[in-house]
Amino acid sequence: MGTSLVKFSRDTVRDVKQVARGWRWGRRPQVPRSAEPYVIPKETSVFSTRWARTPAAIALREVVQKGALNTVLRYEVNPQVSGLDALTKIDGPCLIVANHSSHLDTPLILCTLPDAWRRKTAVAAAADYFFDTWWRATASAIVFNTFPIERRSGKLSSTPGDLLADGWNVVVFPEGTRSQDGWMERFRMGAAYLAVEHGVPVIPVGIKGSFAAMPRGRGWPVPGRPSVAVRYGDALRPAEGESARDFAPRIAAAVSALLDEESSTWWDARRRAAAGTSPSQSGPDAARWRRVWESTAPVTPAGSKRRAWK
Repeated sequence: MGTSLVKFSRDTVRDVKQVARGWRWGRRPQVPRSAEPYVIPKETSVFSTRWARTPAAIALREVVQKGALNTVLRYEVNPQVSGLDALTKIDGPCLIVANHSSHLDTPLILCTLPDAWRRKTAVAAAADYFFDTWWRATASAIVFNTFPIERRSGKLSSTPGDLLADGWNVVVFPEGTRSQDGWMERFRMGAAYLAVEHGVPVIPVGIKGSFAAMPRGRGWPVPGRPSVAVRYGDALRPAEGESARDFAPRIAAAVSALLDEESSTWWDARRRAAAGTSPSQSGPDAARWRRVWESTAPVTPAGSKRRAWK
């Protein structure tokens, strides 16, 4: 009796699998994809953010950024800002380029810039994430002055160049997305191309501690008001005849040097940068838990003893 029941069960499972192979589950087409006629894909509409830079929108954003955004940010984290004197050497619009490991990175940059800079700064944001719904797109454009960038199609938007020509600074995260474990990933050439094409300087920014404060997957910073370092560096300018392919590694190296400086001392970081021996900010070749553990080392808070020279 037991043997017959087992045989019956096996035969039933085999029959179900055989039927499942040829069944049209859901809307599964009978025609192979290779035999389907070619259809021109529909062009996706681009969410216009020009209205976000009108006088009324700028006035509203000033209230939101100086009031709610700045207050909430400094209540939840403890920003440690350095290198702002580099901005005094810039005359005209520029690109602000930083590493990217958290949703905190954009408000950290906007809330640590001088007011005159912040009012004239726009942020490049992923179209497929921040502009997938009208309410998210509208809120992002009002609060952060974002504009959409297609990061998967490979098409270059004309919006960053138009903004630079109109005197706006543009924040770009060349990694294209947030880091999975807090370490810096490969820089794409979009920022370098914009700098070369439009002849504008690049302000490198190293952000350390934002991944530990609000890693990918969290919707709010961790408790305890962790310290986050935002370090601005001297402007980089493409040399005459320098291509975007050659300029991009220099931008990545400048951001890496700023992160190295935050982890050690100004003198040691400058000495390593001059010798071309700055440590890689891509992290150790280890398991993910070890990489996350090392990238979440606490940032030295302001007022603690740090030696600038050894």
